[in-house]
Amino acid sequence: MKIYKLISNATPLIYLAKANQLRVLQSVVSKIYIPKAVYQEVVVEGKRLGEKDAYRVDKAVSEGRITVQEVTELYPVEIKVHSGEVEVISLAKEMGIDRVLLDDVKARAASELAELKPIGTLGIILMAVKDQELSFDQFLITIEDIVRSGFYLKEDIYLRAIQAAKKLSENIM
Repeated sequence: MKIYKLISNATPLIYLAKANQLRVLQSVVSKIYIPKAVYQEVVVEGKRLGEKDAYRVDKAVSEGRITVQEVTELYPVEIKVHSGEVEVISLAKEMGIDRVLLDDVKARAASELAELKPIGTLGIILMAVKDQELSFDQFLITIEDIVRSGFYLKEDIYLRAIQAAKKLSENIM
């Protein structure tokens, strides 16, 4: 089940790129958009800091796999969230796209109040397992890589994600 269009925030791009797994996102989403604030945070600031993931995301942008889009009007977000997250929600509303890729709990709540459907990095990776883009073993490697890169996951969520991936991979066989 592929998502047709999605607006992504910085964190999912950073950690999937750190794990060299941007292809996972591209395997389950047809068109990926990011607002300029996210590009600034991930690529411009990331390159300034010498982060490898910034170059991987920039390559995906230059190859047309991720599209940078200007936000013309900020949506009145009801919960205080990071400016990049406000732009993600605003761009989704502007473009009429209901799916947003956000990991922050407050940002996800703000997107739901804006009548959007948030999905997180884990959700994308689990979709890839369901779509047979990743095996269970590849899922485990990917989740370990993003956690090792600094992605924070509560232990219970980590365990539930592994159980879900196991179940999805068993249903495929």
